[in-house]
Amino acid sequence: MVAGEVKSLANQTAKATEEISAQIGTIQTATRSVVTAIDDISSTITGINETATTIASAVEEQGAATREIARNVQQAASGAQEVVSRVQGMQKMAGETGKGASQVEEAASDLLMQSDELTRQMDRFISGIRAG
Repeated sequence: MVAGEVKSLANQTAKATEEISAQIGTIQTATRSVVTAIDDISSTITGINETATTIASAVEEQGAATREIARNVQQAASGAQEVVSRVQGMQKMAGETGKGASQVEEAASDLLMQSDELTRQMDRFISGIRAG
């Protein structure tokens, strides 16, 4: 009877050992899968980090280009404003020149009328001297 119980316990122990071995194998397989998944996740995170760095660099370059464009636009606007100011100055000067030309024309017309009047008076004077 003791020998039968020992034999039964030995069989149960062997069976339990096999079950434990099978469970250990399952755990080892699962652990390998987890390690592989962690490696894949790590590689993905590394790739995302590299991409994020590349994007950040591109955004910084784009920002610098945008700032340069804004600076050039500001310079062009300043240049355009200076041109407008100069054109306005030229228009003012042209208006003043036109006004001066009108005044000269008016003075010349007055002078011509005075010259005509003086010529008539001289003709009368000379006629008076000849008649007299």
